[in-house]
Amino acid sequence: MGNKANLIFLWAMLVAVVAMAKEHRPFERTKGINGLEKIIVRDRRGRSFEVYLYGGQVTSWKNEKGEDLLFMSTKAIFKPPTPIRGGIPVLFPQYANTGPLPSHGFVRQRFWEIDANPPHLPSHPSSGAHVDLILKSSEADLKIWPNKFVYRLRVALGHGGDLTLTSRVKNSDVKPFNFTVGLHPYFSVSDISQIQVEGLQNLDYLDQQKNRTRFTDHGKVITFNSQLDRLYLRTPKKIRIVDHNKKKTIVVHKEGYADAVVWNPWEKKVSDLGVEDYKRFVAGEPVAVEKPIILKPRQEWKGVLQVSVVPSGCSRKPCIPHT
Repeated sequence: MGNKANLIFLWAMLVAVVAMAKEHRPFERTKGINGLEKIIVRDRRGRSFEVYLYGGQVTSWKNEKGEDLLFMSTKAIFKPPTPIRGGIPVLFPQYANTGPLPSHGFVRQRFWEIDANPPHLPSHPSSGAHVDLILKSSEADLKIWPNKFVYRLRVALGHGGDLTLTSRVKNSDVKPFNFTVGLHPYFSVSDISQIQVEGLQNLDYLDQQKNRTRFTDHGKVITFNSQLDRLYLRTPKKIRIVDHNKKKTIVVHKEGYADAVVWNPWEKKVSDLGVEDYKRFVAGEPVAVEKPIILKPRQEWKGVLQVSVVPSGCSRKPCIPHT
């Protein structure tokens, strides 16, 4: 009887150890759409994110109920060299068509690698659920943009379920260079006509539908009833996207990105966007455009995007995340 009890105990311990090992596994590397490799990171409460090595692009961020907080186009193309529509594309070393390079630069069309030994990241939100990616300039890249760089990206789940993307760009060349940069998150919403963006009132913006003509926004909030594409200048660190139908607020906190873009194409035809897709997302993008980032050799720039979802009317901590 004693031996049987011992065997049961050992078996229970073995099951517990295997379960803990699985639970503490940092991430899962697997095949995604069209065989493209992706990383899945989960925390102990069932929250998760997915990031494709192609583009270093986050394509999913789910809460513990399995609801995706990011939007992916119903016509997204997972076939290089086409950029993936949706999630959080990385824009570097050029925002949009503000320079001679292809629109939004080229790193969203490159294959990134897992950074197995990333350098220390000071004052980063503590989380065991993260992955580090790295992209180094290639010979092909240098032909179109002759500046050697290393781009490191950490994607992390916070203990409250928030998502943080920390970008670090290092000048590994022997000469200075400058760049514009940004992230292009597509946030999932219930209905674009029921959305308002707060925190950008009384700021100057460039209307990208009018050749970037400069205006001042005197409205208290931004609402949507037609196409909108604005580059707001010298913006605050925090922007709020209020979804009235879901009674939730997406809190966008950014550091290192001086500007911000608010975009929704409305009914304008976009080749890799479904006809009705515009109703289900809003893009709130942290960018650095008006004043390009200048890096001397061996210097590094850091930009942080931290996103959380809270009940509307609760955009300050302490707050219970909307799950």
